[in-house]
Amino acid sequence: MRPLHPTVQILLWILLVLLAQRWQPSVLLAACLLSSSVALWLDSAHFLRLLRRTRWIAFSLLLIYAWATPGIALFNELGSLSPTWEGLLDGALQLGRLLCALAGLAVLLATLTQERLIGGLYALAHPLRLFGLSRERFAVRLALTLEYAETTMHDTAKDWRGAIAQAMKAGETGTAQIELQRQRYSMLDVALLAACAAVLIGAWR
Repeated sequence: MRPLHPTVQILLWILLVLLAQRWQPSVLLAACLLSSSVALWLDSAHFLRLLRRTRWIAFSLLLIYAWATPGIALFNELGSLSPTWEGLLDGALQLGRLLCALAGLAVLLATLTQERLIGGLYALAHPLRLFGLSRERFAVRLALTLEYAETTMHDTAKDWRGAIAQAMKAGETGTAQIELQRQRYSMLDVALLAACAAVLIGAWR
């Protein structure tokens, strides 16, 4: 079976992130379970690595909502110093949205090679031509930035002092060649693009 166009896959991930902001808790829970299951099935190591790298962000997010949201105190004896039930629920909702985004990203990176990812970004950057900007340069730089960030996060987690020292050093100049893969849209791709547009219009009406 012919794979989906990379542009369609990227847009589906963007759609997932946007819709997660509007879903009710029950729908969000189902989406989290489904997307996480697919991410674990495709590349469990990469998905779990993403979760480990964002664990402190998630923990901080939960604490901020738990203590900053007014509502019923979780521990009455602590008074105003107690977290609230409403804060915990709002924090859990934000964590669910973050989990959906990370699971979708893990699926996206597991199903797209670097060349296909750049090809998808190249197609999405088509409007940049109206402003006289190079979409080829944009796509390549963005894809390389994502790859560099992935490597840097891994190295920083192991040795943050060494990673900072390395980042302060002047980088070596060199040339690299990247092949840009351009894929034709199939009827399924066009149908999914139309469905994405319809869902977005319906969700934000």
